[in-house]
Amino acid sequence: MTLVLIGGAMWGCNATISKLLMNNYGVEPLWLACVREFFAGLLFLAVGGIMSPIKLAGAAKDVRSYPKYLMLALCCVLIGQVSYLQSINWTNSGTATILQSLNLLVVLAWVCIMSHRMPRKREAIGVALAFIGTVLIATGGNLSTLALPPQGLAWGAANAIATSALSILPTAMIAKWGNFVTNGIMFLISGVLLCPFVQPWAHLPKFDVASVSMLLFTVVLGTFGAYALFMAGVMRIGSIRATMLGTIEPVTATLTAVLFTGVVFGPADLVGFALIIAMVFLVR
Repeated sequence: MTLVLIGGAMWGCNATISKLLMNNYGVEPLWLACVREFFAGLLFLAVGGIMSPIKLAGAAKDVRSYPKYLMLALCCVLIGQVSYLQSINWTNSGTATILQSLNLLVVLAWVCIMSHRMPRKREAIGVALAFIGTVLIATGGNLSTLALPPQGLAWGAANAIATSALSILPTAMIAKWGNFVTNGIMFLISGVLLCPFVQPWAHLPKFDVASVSMLLFTVVLGTFGAYALFMAGVMRIGSIRATMLGTIEPVTATLTAVLFTGVVFGPADLVGFALIIAMVFLVR
């Protein structure tokens, strides 16, 4: 439980640190996504090579799976990371992370389709709560206006879909090659794909000690470390309890957004957040 809570909290802090880098140092979302994915991918592969060198070698030799690696990198990581950072950029870390939680609705739809069943009563209530919560966040309680930029909502929706794909599509590959090797391949390919377009070496922001420290955090602890701790916890307590404890991520993102970026959430926002978190407990 402690591993899951620390991992989830680090993910939440990572969202706010990303917002600080974009707001205070002019870091572009695409630049941050490219650098984060590339170096986190190297870390994942390095640890995967130490823990299971045979699986890493097997994945590298499996040439027939290369198109699948590319597809997974595009759908699960590149779109997910870019849309998440764009959602943070257009809104704030708390709102973006809450919108990301809506990925469970996409996973639920997938499960219902694949198992040829309708949502259960508990799940249907969760869907209704998520819808009401999203409307409250989007409108601020005033249904005649939008309280969030449409771009922020669109990127948040894209992130929810991509995050659900990350829960569904790589499962066979993870079972075959393991978590670290699979994530290393997806993150590294995604970072490499972004490099020609972003050219991070040619557009370096003006960094100081504080911003370099934040960049190191977002790669080493906020991406690689958070995932490693969270998955270590999942292996010990199971995915259902981990999903419920994982709600610490949007809570941490919201608290740190208030403390460090000056965001003010209204009553409608907080009620919307609570309804979506309640959905996580119902749709697990």
